[in-house]
Amino acid sequence: MKFLLFSILMATSFAVGAVDFPAPGKPIRILVGFPPGGGTDIQARQVAQQLTQVLGGVPVIVENRPGAGTLLAANEISKAIPDGHSLLYTPASTLAQLPHTLLAVKYDTSKDFTPIAQGALGPLVLVVHKSIQVNNVAELVAFARAHPGKLNYVSQGVGTTAHIYGQMLARQAGIDIVHVPYKGANDVAKDFIAGRVHLQFASSSAAVALAKSGELRLLAVVAPQRSSLFPDLATMTEQGIKGIDIDSWIGFVGPAGMAPATVSRLSEALAQILKSQGIQDAFRAGGVEAKWAGPEEFAAIIRGSYRQWGQPLGQLGYKKE
Repeated sequence: MKFLLFSILMATSFAVGAVDFPAPGKPIRILVGFPPGGGTDIQARQVAQQLTQVLGGVPVIVENRPGAGTLLAANEISKAIPDGHSLLYTPASTLAQLPHTLLAVKYDTSKDFTPIAQGALGPLVLVVHKSIQVNNVAELVAFARAHPGKLNYVSQGVGTTAHIYGQMLARQAGIDIVHVPYKGANDVAKDFIAGRVHLQFASSSAAVALAKSGELRLLAVVAPQRSSLFPDLATMTEQGIKGIDIDSWIGFVGPAGMAPATVSRLSEALAQILKSQGIQDAFRAGGVEAKWAGPEEFAAIIRGSYRQWGQPLGQLGYKKE
């Protein structure tokens, strides 16, 4: 009897894992934790269009779930059915940084998601409004010391990457700058261009878009080494601010428990898309580098980023908010 029960359970388990993907007539949805029109949203839509073709015509829909620094989208995917039809395209902060800084994070990065593929690399860039007459980090620090409390920096919420980077800059440089949190990237861009805010640790895609407006200057790239997107722009480390040198990636994950065959099919489809010249060119024009990594490598990247974030936050004595 025990053997029979075991056999039934094994057969059921095998059947669940062997379900065909994609399911006939069922669309794939890719959640993005930002409003429409931002860099991450545009990248997801560019991939979605190609994914439909690669998977033989299955509909692929991008759904925006802005709010709480991408937590709304991440929470939804962590609870979704793990059939491959619900995915999240999100930056490193969602899985590697926010769990260290926000009490509102209810998911476990290592247990509640299935890594599918890294999609892009896009370092953050420290940018300043043109009204602030500085050209590098040293000049920025000197200006801030001469005008304590007069400069402000923006983020998309307390505990987000830009907020933490601003705190780290202020602490290391010994300057007084004011944090101004926003809910969405579009509002940040409008106020930045208007000069109502002064500093931003912007995504590379946002930095490219803002630079085209002529309303800002790029001061430093936030990455372990210089980016091919901004080859002449020195890193924060090169300019004397250490510890803000964590890679910024964007990638695809699904809920925990996805069948290996489904993960493999999705990852291989994404590899085909992300390595194509069309997507390579489109991503670069938007300020990121298309950079595919498979499930195992991407899982290691996520773990490494998570560990990396622990050190600077410990040095800051940061407590979850």
